[in-house]
Amino acid sequence: MDWDKLRIFHAVADAGSLTHAGDALHLSQSAVSRQIRALEESLNATLFHRHARGLILTEQGELLFDATSAMTQRLDAAVARIRDSKEEVFGELRVTTTTGFGSLWLAPRLPKLYEKYPDLKIDLMLEERVLDLPMREADVAIRMKEPSQADLIRKRLMEVHMRLYAAPGYLESAGVPGNMEDLSDHRLICQNTSSAQVSAGSSFVQELLTHNVQSLLTVNNYFGVLQAVLSGLGVGVLPDYVTQDFPDLVRVLPEVESRVIPVFLAYPEELRASKRIGAFRDFVTEEIFEQRKRDRAEAVA
Repeated sequence: MDWDKLRIFHAVADAGSLTHAGDALHLSQSAVSRQIRALEESLNATLFHRHARGLILTEQGELLFDATSAMTQRLDAAVARIRDSKEEVFGELRVTTTTGFGSLWLAPRLPKLYEKYPDLKIDLMLEERVLDLPMREADVAIRMKEPSQADLIRKRLMEVHMRLYAAPGYLESAGVPGNMEDLSDHRLICQNTSSAQVSAGSSFVQELLTHNVQSLLTVNNYFGVLQAVLSGLGVGVLPDYVTQDFPDLVRVLPEVESRVIPVFLAYPEELRASKRIGAFRDFVTEEIFEQRKRDRAEAVA
């Protein structure tokens, strides 16, 4: 089997277009078309249905695409392990985590990591969807629950609670709630319970909404909730780690919080020896350790 033809076939199947595949491969459309025809002739099978909107894989094409996808993933993993066999920490590291944790905790701390490893290239993928690490959709993940996928190395980083916070100026003008019933006199800012979020956060908001909340602002991520709270719009539901970088926020109803949300770092077993992942893991762990030291020092003071 001609590996070059398989590579071109995979690009066409992935793009659904001869033109787009040619652009990605730096080949002309006619050259790509000739390679696909030659592959079909060698297999004595039709791999694509051709129509005006592009190309669709036939049943035989689907079988071959499954095989080339597996080959590509194994090659990517091999290349990553070869690169990571060197002592230097460099190259691309694809990190996935939630929008809230990535934008409010991780991103503000990345300058320290880049200062230590200037040749590192981080692709930060912030979304609530759980990416498939064994299938190499990402290299390392920080998740708000213990990963259930097999063949993953996992490390519990810390615990998070959802709590109520407000800006000092807002509380000066609107008053400080003394109990849950007082929330009816305030605007609650939170994620919509139907939006993608950890179950503990959704359950906490649902409980708050049973207390006759009259005014409500919902945002589909915690970064938006934070900006609304800082703007003095009301009392917001936020993860407790935001107070590390926004110490002026005032916690409202200190006895009220969500159940524990565990935070895990995970990466594929095959990347155990990766220098890039090791550097990122140690960086995150050290940042959490240093924050705990500061919190203990402040508590004693």
